[in-house]
Amino acid sequence: MVYFAERVNLENPTVVNEIKTFLKKYHLNFGDGIDYTVAIREDGKIVATCSKAKDILKCFAIDASMQGSGVTSIILKTLQDRLFDEGIFHSFIFTKPVYESIFRSLGYKVVEKADKVVLLENGIFGIDKTLDKISRDFSIDSVTPKTALVMNCNPFTLGHKFLVEKASQTSKEVLLFVVEEDKSLFPFEVRYDLVKKGVSHLENVKVIPGGKYIISSATFPAYFLREAGEFLEAYTTLDTKIFTNYFCKKFNITKRIVGDEPYCEVTNAYNKALLKNLEKSGISLEIIKRKEGEKQIGFISASKVRESLKRNKDINIEELSDLIPKVTIEFLLSKKGKEIVEKIISSHTPH
Repeated sequence: MVYFAERVNLENPTVVNEIKTFLKKYHLNFGDGIDYTVAIREDGKIVATCSKAKDILKCFAIDASMQGSGVTSIILKTLQDRLFDEGIFHSFIFTKPVYESIFRSLGYKVVEKADKVVLLENGIFGIDKTLDKISRDFSIDSVTPKTALVMNCNPFTLGHKFLVEKASQTSKEVLLFVVEEDKSLFPFEVRYDLVKKGVSHLENVKVIPGGKYIISSATFPAYFLREAGEFLEAYTTLDTKIFTNYFCKKFNITKRIVGDEPYCEVTNAYNKALLKNLEKSGISLEIIKRKEGEKQIGFISASKVRESLKRNKDINIEELSDLIPKVTIEFLLSKKGKEIVEKIISSHTPH
């Protein structure tokens, strides 16, 4: 029998619900951000499906009766054609380990895996070439022992500044990776610029875009959803193993610094996974107590900054001065900053 992969109309709730019902049999959820879905039917019923969210393939499931029928390659070719049409020449597949051999046979390479998930990639610009480019662009050697930090900075606070300064004081060289995924209220280009300006007085700190392999939709989707579901441990393990086995080895990172996490379950789980995976490779993890504000506001956090902005119609400089440095205050008072503040005031998704 000849099978065809049909494009699913994502505006049709009946068909989308049909996909969701099929995926539930395989303990999969139809995730956020999906922009293209295909399915194969037999006798009118869905027997295979896969979706994509930009350059990430996900929600792949195939009925057991169809294994060995070639439908996987049909679905994958359809999605790859779509990627090419959109000018995307590198892609990830985030799937269950049971499907690893199928995608490897179709040209995908394993980046890393955990108990419940495996991340594979396909394309000419993979993780090794990405790390080579970072090394060249930021003049990073593989000899000097380094300390690393990974921050989202949504926005850059006095707490972030405190952590980086601590790292700078105790390390010869510091690599500060800023999460590049644009799913925060402050866009990446803004966050990156604020961090660079905010730590410019620290000569031994290099500020680097996090790229696709550090806390991204491919490696750690739960971070952006603040999801504490059954796959949280798998997500955290996957991301921390990539950091340990690739970034630490490539750049001779011997220590990572994080702030303690009294509030967020997802970040707390991430820190625990870091500790477990870094220790296995002989890399130390230093957890530093969060900086507290001077006006009895408790621990400083980016969420408190956003709460202040949302609570006050006008930017409360006195309140914010206990939370954020001058560089962030100046940005918030700029035209672009005020536009973001307006979005925060009307937003109900403050991660």
